[in-house]
Amino acid sequence: MKRILQELGKAFLIGVVVFIVIGIIRYYNGYRITDVGELMERFIYNQTYSIMLYGGNAVFIYFLVGKYKGDFFKLRHLAKGILGAIVITLSSLFVLHFINDVLIYGQSFSKFIGEESLSYYYYSFIISMVIVLIFYGIYYYRCIQERRVKEQKIIAGTASAKFDALKNQLDPHFLFNSLNVLTSLIEENPEAATKFTTALSKVYRYVLEQKNKDLVTVEEELKFANLYMSLIEMRFEDSIVFTISENISNPEAKVVPLSLQLLLENAVKHNQVTEAKKLHITIEETDGNLVIANNVQPKQVVKESSGVGLRNIRQRYEILTDRPVTIDENGKQFSIAIPMLTKETMTMNTQDTFISEKKYTLAKEHVEKLKGFYIHLTIYLIFVPFFIWLNYISNAGFPWAIFPIGGWGFGVLGHAAETFNYNPFFGKNWEERKIRELMNKDKD
Repeated sequence: MKRILQELGKAFLIGVVVFIVIGIIRYYNGYRITDVGELMERFIYNQTYSIMLYGGNAVFIYFLVGKYKGDFFKLRHLAKGILGAIVITLSSLFVLHFINDVLIYGQSFSKFIGEESLSYYYYSFIISMVIVLIFYGIYYYRCIQERRVKEQKIIAGTASAKFDALKNQLDPHFLFNSLNVLTSLIEENPEAATKFTTALSKVYRYVLEQKNKDLVTVEEELKFANLYMSLIEMRFEDSIVFTISENISNPEAKVVPLSLQLLLENAVKHNQVTEAKKLHITIEETDGNLVIANNVQPKQVVKESSGVGLRNIRQRYEILTDRPVTIDENGKQFSIAIPMLTKETMTMNTQDTFISEKKYTLAKEHVEKLKGFYIHLTIYLIFVPFFIWLNYISNAGFPWAIFPIGGWGFGVLGHAAETFNYNPFFGKNWEERKIRELMNKDKD
């Protein structure tokens, strides 16, 4: 309801502007209205036209936007929109003429049809189409701005994910707890302490070797999972039961490095691990996924999870494949399935490939922008003499054509500024200065 009222408000405001402009043109052509009743009647007619034409075109535009979403401003979809706007505008004008002449003034339908002429539609159609084009321009600018905001959020999210990936590959608490276990083992069982130290050094060696890689083999990651869990089992003794499947269909398939460590660590972090309540963790293959599952026995007091680990894994997989990381929880068991990737299931092979394809996408988008702007400019240049010609044949004493030419011209300038990334008020220098100010403010 709120959206409908907002759109009606826009239609009413546009109608007022059109009414004032037409009134000025008529005034300079010697037309005077002295009767308040006639003025109100014309204003009501004007607003009825405005609301009906705006409403019909707005519904159609929002339908196309909902259907094509980010592809709405591609040439073929935009052509559908403009063609649809022409049909809707002409149909609306015909209906409004019919209501006015037949239903209000009682003219017969046959006489109405017989006297109907395209000349009745000229001015209303031109005004309507100029408003529709301005509407398209404003909506296009808004979509571009929203897309830029989304792109910046994605870039920021990716950078944050990479930072969190390094920061959380091995939880500092895990290192602290491991050193505590090592201290106690040195006194109680020196031989076990030696094994623990060897295993811990291998864990960190693996982390250092794999942290900058995009992918590792399933075989490598499973070996590391075994090694990692051996440390956890030494810490909790017989309170953890860890089972890993040896029947992997394709050991050379790829997974994101250290993903198993993050998931195993989460299982230990968020569940009770005691002799009375043993934690059972399994890793097995199901439908081309590695499934890590554990029984659910949540800790009574646990720090609220930030979700960094799971979000990290999901984002890294989103870059590499269309196959999702899936989570299943039923209150008794919690499981996460991560895809085992092959060349056939990977959409991007390496970070270099991702960057290359990103550059290609940006270049393609810029070409689309250029093409859209040049088409817009060409249409504008075609319509300028058309408006001048209509002004000439109307024998008007006032150059009313400057309004549609000027209004549309501002739209073209705005389109050019967006296409060539030029903004005299809020350019790159302003953006960089404001970013630095906000960053310095956050530091304070």
